Amino acid sequence: MIHTRWKELDVSMERTANFLERNEDEIGLMFEQPTLDTGILLRWSKLLEYDFFRLYSHHLILYAPKAAVPHKKKEKTVRSSSSLPEFRKHVYTKEVIDYLLKLIDQKEKTAAQIITEYRIPKTTLYKWLNKYKKTEKKQ
Repeated sequence: MIHTRWKELDVSMERTANFLERNEDEIGLMFEQPTLDTGILLRWSKLLEYDFFRLYSHHLILYAPKAAVPHKKKEKTVRSSSSLPEFRKHVYTKEVIDYLLKLIDQKEKTAAQIITEYRIPKTTLYKWLNKYKKTEKKQ
């Protein structure tokens, strides 16, 4: 994907090599590697003005959502002691929503299957169905 974007923007090899502080051979190898260091990926994202990290985020949202924690009644929620930020909600991009709604539209999966497999909250999925079906009818 990096190579595709690089070619689309027609960025010169010289500019790329200077920006990434690498020689042409190393850049050529990067195009073929299945993974890259996050520091390098960040530099590619800046150079090519594209968020390559979002590809991983989409994958996590679809295939490895945060595990559900059983809620106990009448107990206050205990916050984790981690110093990392805690994300309370999933952020679903338009592309992810469109993909899931397309699966339902083309009868590849049922709403129940999507709720189970992708752990999308039932109310969220039905809100999407109502919202985006109305939008399609208006157009």
